[in-house]
Amino acid sequence: MFISVIIPTYNRKPILEKCLRALENQQLIDNKISQYEVVLVDDGSTDGTLEWLDKNKADFPHVYPFSQNHLGPAAARNLGVEKANGDIIIFIDSDLVVTEKFLQSHANSLTEGQEKLGDDRLFTYGWVINTCNFDNPTSEPYKITDFSAAYFATGNVAIARKWLEKVGLFDTGFQLYGWEDLELGVRLKKLGLKLIKCPEAVGYHWHPPFNLAQIPNLIDREIQRGRMGVLFYEKHPTLEVKLMIQMTWLHRILWGILSLGGTLNERTMSPFLQWLIDQGKPQLALEIARIFLNWYNVKGVYAAYRESQILQPKG
Repeated sequence: MFISVIIPTYNRKPILEKCLRALENQQLIDNKISQYEVVLVDDGSTDGTLEWLDKNKADFPHVYPFSQNHLGPAAARNLGVEKANGDIIIFIDSDLVVTEKFLQSHANSLTEGQEKLGDDRLFTYGWVINTCNFDNPTSEPYKITDFSAAYFATGNVAIARKWLEKVGLFDTGFQLYGWEDLELGVRLKKLGLKLIKCPEAVGYHWHPPFNLAQIPNLIDREIQRGRMGVLFYEKHPTLEVKLMIQMTWLHRILWGILSLGGTLNERTMSPFLQWLIDQGKPQLALEIARIFLNWYNVKGVYAAYRESQILQPKG
């Protein structure tokens, strides 16, 4: 198989370097993979990503860079598929650092899955382990909070190119944060594709340690996720999608109660969150902050849904 690893990136040069070097350091132990390439799509970065890569291109012989205006990850991944040469597509994010057996593990699982099922209606999904350790991201152990029940998520997934083309690639209407990959997953599920877990294909998702200065951006991201969630629901108006985007009375009551009706928010909780950070527990602080972040998300979903109903033509 010819594998094309597609990576959209936007202003992530420091961690992108680690991401690309890990992909150049792959150990292929048999002939399942005939060749591989890394299709990097720069989504309008302003941090000199492409200039840095051009100066260091000798270090990255598998990397083929492309660029577009800042149109979002859905458009970037579509461009990547268009430019890719492989029959197998692997999607990862540009802040993911993979192990040396990453590509081989996906190839093994794709081959074994096809033999077991008797057809190729499948894709493989690897582990994503979150870490704040920039110097040595792959040293982070797997944690219960790293578990994902997503059917199709582009953090670490391998799929035959033909299935992506059959369902029409990503919907570029998802220009804000969230849901473009899970929406594509709904369409893939309708084709009968089976998810094959591939825990041997490990990627370490780096993010900076949580601090209070990040909160405004995190709140904005949750509001964006709410708006895109409504777009997701409008395309697939099912109970399953409603549950995914938290557009139910259950979620409204749950996060309303946990946040005490919004009383527990970024202002009232800041002293406690800062105390946890000072105790060396930024990840725990972030998990607790999700109480009010999820409340912002639920409110964003309902606000966007009301707006969409107002804008719908009558009759």
